[in-house]
Amino acid sequence: MLKIGLTGGIGSGKSEVSKRLSARGAMVIDADKIAREVVERGTPGLARVVATFGDDVLRPDGSLNREKLGSLVFADSEKLAALNAIVHPLVGERVAQLQRQAADDTIMVYDVPLLVENKLAPMYDVVIVVDTADEVRISRLAEHRGMPEADAKARIAAQASREDRLAAADIVIPNEGSLDELDARVAEVWDELLRRAARG
Repeated sequence: MLKIGLTGGIGSGKSEVSKRLSARGAMVIDADKIAREVVERGTPGLARVVATFGDDVLRPDGSLNREKLGSLVFADSEKLAALNAIVHPLVGERVAQLQRQAADDTIMVYDVPLLVENKLAPMYDVVIVVDTADEVRISRLAEHRGMPEADAKARIAAQASREDRLAAADIVIPNEGSLDELDARVAEVWDELLRRAARG
């Protein structure tokens, strides 16, 4: 099994890359998606979030109000650390379960937004970084998510710098051009991953 850590800052287009790798046969484990699942309504994870942050982070239907929680934790590093201490171990357990179920020749891509921040590179055989200039990311976040520029800049500032991310990369996928350019680069990267997997 070849373990790939896929990362990139918010707005870099990492999910586009992960979709393309999945279409080529990779098993993609999306840490963000799992992080949402472990705090769904009725889960022990959500109960711990509420115990830490209060009922204010719930919607009237009892589900997590992500925007409310996000505005609390992104402005306060201690609160962010408290949230990560709840969510990360739960995500880790779920990932381990998925790993145990995968075939030996699987190319497993872990979509890990905070790979660099949490110093997780040693856990993977290959680290792929989706690289996009900050100004491109800010305009994408405004365009695709309706995020105000100040919020986009705050999210970017809370993550690793572009330089730190590139320093951790074994493979870089630039993503400032067209989707056709992205497709071509992902095709090259997939061939490289197949070669590495074959070498075992």
